[in-house]
Amino acid sequence: QVQVVESGGGLVQSGGSLRLSCAASGNTDSIYTMAWYRQSAENQRNYVAYITRGGTTDYRDSVKGRFTISRDVAGTTVYLQMNNLKPEDTAVYFCNVETMSGIRKTDYWGQGTQVTVSS
Repeated sequence: QVQVVESGGGLVQSGGSLRLSCAASGNTDSIYTMAWYRQSAENQRNYVAYITRGGTTDYRDSVKGRFTISRDVAGTTVYLQMNNLKPEDTAVYFCNVETMSGIRKTDYWGQGTQVTVSS
């Protein structure tokens, strides 16, 4: 089992910045990837960015060049630095932790943190 807790959301003006944090605890040795998703009132939950155990990163096109995903040395905390925020970035941001045990993958989710960008 892995517990996932996000923090760092809030209200910011368009063009501003926020940094989200996601801390994983429990069976963290099995963590394979950590990722951020977001869900607005109108849309389904969409992928934003991920980082693998090996440090490979990927981003959805709409956030490339503005968002940066990183992690701590232990690999149990992941950050999402969000710069030049736009109103369309407004959403609840969820952290996803994927673990691997043999060939078995398991997903764990946090409770989400609200990000609101005013125009």
